[in-house]
Amino acid sequence: MSEPSRRALLATGITTGIASALTLGGVSFAHAEDGERTETVTGTLPPGSPDYVYLPVELPRGVRELHVAYSYERPAVPAGTQGNALDIGLFDQRGTALGGNGFRGWSGGARKEFFVRADEATPGYVAGPLKAGTWFVVLAPYTVAPRGLPYTVTLTLRFGAPAPTPRPVYPPERAAGRGRAWYRGDCHLHTVYSDGRRTPAEVAALARAAGLDFLTATEHNTHGGHGAWAEHAGDDLLILLGEEVTTRNGHVLAVGTDPGTFVDWRYRARDNRFGHFAREIRRAGGLVVPAHPHATCIGCMWRFGLGDADAVEVWNGPFTPDDEVSLAGWDAALARGRWTPAMGNSDAHRDPDRVGTPQTVVLADDLSRAAIVAGLRAGRSYVAESSAVSLDFSVTDGRGRTAGIGERLRVAGDEPVTVRLKVTGAPEGGTIRFVTDQGVLHTSPAAEGFAEWSTTAAYATYVRAEVRHPALQPPLPGALAAFTNPVFLDAR
Repeated sequence: MSEPSRRALLATGITTGIASALTLGGVSFAHAEDGERTETVTGTLPPGSPDYVYLPVELPRGVRELHVAYSYERPAVPAGTQGNALDIGLFDQRGTALGGNGFRGWSGGARKEFFVRADEATPGYVAGPLKAGTWFVVLAPYTVAPRGLPYTVTLTLRFGAPAPTPRPVYPPERAAGRGRAWYRGDCHLHTVYSDGRRTPAEVAALARAAGLDFLTATEHNTHGGHGAWAEHAGDDLLILLGEEVTTRNGHVLAVGTDPGTFVDWRYRARDNRFGHFAREIRRAGGLVVPAHPHATCIGCMWRFGLGDADAVEVWNGPFTPDDEVSLAGWDAALARGRWTPAMGNSDAHRDPDRVGTPQTVVLADDLSRAAIVAGLRAGRSYVAESSAVSLDFSVTDGRGRTAGIGERLRVAGDEPVTVRLKVTGAPEGGTIRFVTDQGVLHTSPAAEGFAEWSTTAAYATYVRAEVRHPALQPPLPGALAAFTNPVFLDAR
């Protein structure tokens, strides 16, 4: 057992131009033909520790399995003071370089032990060869109590001949679909492959029950579950792959990336690295979608701006005040001329989280990865609380030319245009609202299922629609039942 002193721990720290990191003294194992060997490392991380602490582990040849278990103290702290929380992951002999190939898994704080073998790994980790060299257990102190964070890491190597590594099988990139149509999806979902409690089979079944046509698997900081979804896709359900990239300055969804794509998360806004990884997501065929931008949990609020975003998750799970703030911020950006399509997703982890509450409904040419991503990127979409709610929203000029959600209608500045919304499944006692860059300019009862309003491009640079539940605390509006991306009015 080894225990680095606080002085030695701090002395070995390094700053690499990304989120601060530190490397501890290493652990070595002697080669063996069979059996197992165990070493235990203890230490204490002080307040103000770097974001990532790397424990080097020298693997000899002949290792069949690496098993890691860890624990840490959680002392009581005064109200208003953060206690201890420590995440964990693994990099192999290819190293810990930002965006490199060494990543082998992440479980955050969801589990206290994991293993990696050539043929299998704990959910969230990547099976594959255990090559000799320096591996790294990464400890990530999320929060540290005033007296520090004492930890214990137990490393066990099991020796013997490895089993072959299976070739991963991924979901097909196309489902049967209905041709050009409106498709419903939930692009923020978690399973046992990160901190969720449901299996992929359970999530797929819930997606079908919620009336979804597609979903995206977005585990925290790992692509380790990408190979677990193929058997759950079908002609009725398209399964896209991705990741929730969980940085210390906010979370971002990589939606619809190529199978096996890993996106690094080890940077803060001050490191000026997010733009690089946003481009990596797009090169992998995916969308960059900041998640729950005004969430109140530590490290959850989005601080990287929207300059590199393809869309933004304005509504996350059951509608709450932070979603209202996100909606208002998104709308204010629209008024300033920044057009970033809005999405809504469930972020479902476990019971009683409801898959498909809310859901994004996108107009796509067919039910395929490419078509869904294209529709979301173009903003041809609206968000609804369930499959019971459907919207038909458009703007028409005097010559019969019509623009739909996410589109532009070019008209003379003073030419009247007609805004129409048809609602199916509107909440009892709710309201329909038409919103422009000036604010809410038309309100009518949602029970009528239809609303019509006239405006001009000189008066409104865009129009979008909302369907609201009854207000519980007037004059504050009721919770959203649905909302659309805008139709833009371009004055000629």
